[in-house]
Amino acid sequence: MPQRKFTYLLLISILCLFSSCFQIIEEVNFNKNGTGTVNLTVNLSASKTKVASIMLMDSINGYKVPSSQRIHQEMNEVVTYLKNSPGISNVNKSVDLENYIVSVSFAFNNISNINHLSDNILKRMKVKTMGNSSYTFNSLKQSFQRSYLYNRQALSEYNKLKPEVRNVFKEATYTSIYRFQNPVTSVTNPLAKVSKTKKAVMLNVGILPLIYGKANISNTVTLTK
Repeated sequence: MPQRKFTYLLLISILCLFSSCFQIIEEVNFNKNGTGTVNLTVNLSASKTKVASIMLMDSINGYKVPSSQRIHQEMNEVVTYLKNSPGISNVNKSVDLENYIVSVSFAFNNISNINHLSDNILKRMKVKTMGNSSYTFNSLKQSFQRSYLYNRQALSEYNKLKPEVRNVFKEATYTSIYRFQNPVTSVTNPLAKVSKTKKAVMLNVGILPLIYGKANISNTVTLTK
């Protein structure tokens, strides 16, 4: 991935800063043969009225407000990046500027293909990540593992924001949903919830605990053999 310095929370996430609530949602559907799909979403729909009014401005509190054209342009860059990534196919994007929901989806040939991809995509969507993630799957043990490493720079960048902007993160959330074809027998993260069907695992945490390094989204999911 070409090195590119991003200013903290520009474009799409500038809108997040001034909405009362936003969500980052990561969904991974994992097949028995090791292939799968990923969908990443930034959802501001709970504050769409406020965001719509912000979109009419040139800037707010010193932050430049992105135009709809600029948002589409940035998402096209995300798509191009994914299409050029090894093992990635079926790349699609969705930009809903009526409800302010932006997402990108793609298929992968092997779980190793998505290592750090989610973090890099969010960066290209101008959403600063709180850490780095990697994924592995052990076919013999039938275990799926997400390893998460906290990034202290997230707190440093957060502390640079104005107090009224920092308050926005109190309601912001991150949700990961992993779906499997085999039933889940166990999970290691105490925050993780297994669905009634035993084929999905959800983990929901606040963005603020992630920024402060007080939440860990690492998890090992063991499946039936």
